[in-house]
Amino acid sequence: MECLGIESTAHTIGVGITNGDKIIHHNTMYKAKNEGIVPRKVADHHAEMFPKLLKQTLDEYDTNMHNIDCIAFSQGPGIGQCLQIGSAMARHLAIKYKKPLIGVNHCVAHLDIGIKNTGLKDPLFIYASGGNTQLIVKEKNQYLVLGETLDIGMGNLFDTFGRAAGLEFAHGGVLEKISQKGKYIGLPYTVKGMNIIFGGMLTSSIKKLKKHSLEDVTYSLMHNAFAMTIEATERALCLKNKKEIIVCGGVAQNDMFKQMLTKMADEHNVKFGSPLNEFNRDNAGMIAYTGWLMKKNNKTIKLENSKPRPNWRIDKN
Repeated sequence: MECLGIESTAHTIGVGITNGDKIIHHNTMYKAKNEGIVPRKVADHHAEMFPKLLKQTLDEYDTNMHNIDCIAFSQGPGIGQCLQIGSAMARHLAIKYKKPLIGVNHCVAHLDIGIKNTGLKDPLFIYASGGNTQLIVKEKNQYLVLGETLDIGMGNLFDTFGRAAGLEFAHGGVLEKISQKGKYIGLPYTVKGMNIIFGGMLTSSIKKLKKHSLEDVTYSLMHNAFAMTIEATERALCLKNKKEIIVCGGVAQNDMFKQMLTKMADEHNVKFGSPLNEFNRDNAGMIAYTGWLMKKNNKTIKLENSKPRPNWRIDKN
């Protein structure tokens, strides 16, 4: 069985195909210059790039649409205009080629590909992306959010700071390189049980730029964001007595974050893993893979139920 997946939750548009083992995917990201994500511009980019990505993926997989068994797409959560492009393309292909349709929760896809990539079986998930920062476990086939950010996601924290600092491309990867030359300065640190708050630290970091170097403030911002998340993670580990941790999502590409998590995991004698970076960033491979898993369990949807779900939480059906 081969499943085709479409990713379009935010800045990335992608197409992936999998048979549950082999995964081929092509993705391209809209790069905002001197501004954040403008939904209309990103949606136009996605619509323009989709046909090329579809052809590239089919060609590399050496297949065609007639051989595809089902169409999966990221139904949410995400930016409404971006999600609309992916859902429209999925519906078009499903109707044209008479294929079943599968609506995938983007967050679940990050967790599923984490399990596949790492081989861990029953982890505590740290899901850190642009819009989300959550501690998640799976119990009785249901996802439970143990703790999360109470304001903005970690990725949005870094991107917003980068724009305030005047960076041409305000992206976590750019900030990571800047932080490598910095040293620690004091910043607000707010953890409430297993929940975290980034807003006060963001405001303080922007103000600190007037007296401190960009390198020092960036390093300190990232260090505190990671340390806060790890403190909450330790509480979740103790609560659920988990012996495995997986970190996934776009921010999981950050080496400082993974090094700090590795040290914490060693101290608690638990296994730690993270997917390959190509699957941590938004990608259609993971959408195809989760769609493949869902099709095995006959979790398809009708066309009339394929509308985007921008606020679809992982702990809600």
